[in-house]
Amino acid sequence: MRTIIGVMGGAVAEERVTRDAYEIGRLVAEHGFVLLNGGRNAGVMAASASGAHDAGGLVVGILPTETSVGAAPHVDIAIPTGMGDARNVINVLASHVVIALPGGAGTISEIALALKNDRTVITVRFPLGPEFAAYHERGVLLDAADPAEAIDLALRALATSR
Repeated sequence: MRTIIGVMGGAVAEERVTRDAYEIGRLVAEHGFVLLNGGRNAGVMAASASGAHDAGGLVVGILPTETSVGAAPHVDIAIPTGMGDARNVINVLASHVVIALPGGAGTISEIALALKNDRTVITVRFPLGPEFAAYHERGVLLDAADPAEAIDLALRALATSR
């Protein structure tokens, strides 16, 4: 079975965030992992899919809609759910590790769902509030300064979970 790295973040994202998402996608693919995201042609989803695609990787997009219309062009496998934001549960449960970039309530919900389901979450330039301190203390919520560190932390998390 192939390792799946979930990359979550805002549909609306600043240029630095989309650059980080692209780089994370590229690194995920270069390590031979499958990239999973929300599948839409927007923000972190489109940028991470593009980075993985450019590095020859496989991209799975879990779409909120009932069709694949609106999927990012670099999504290889589009999975329409018709579930709206409820698809966030699929996003995190299908991922072995979740890397989260800045986003809004949807991204926060993915982080919370991942943590509640014992998935390691690595944030990149996305500090979370004190409500998440216990997860930091348990070592399941990690902070990365950049995409390379995020991948290093993901590799370590994967090594200890197998």
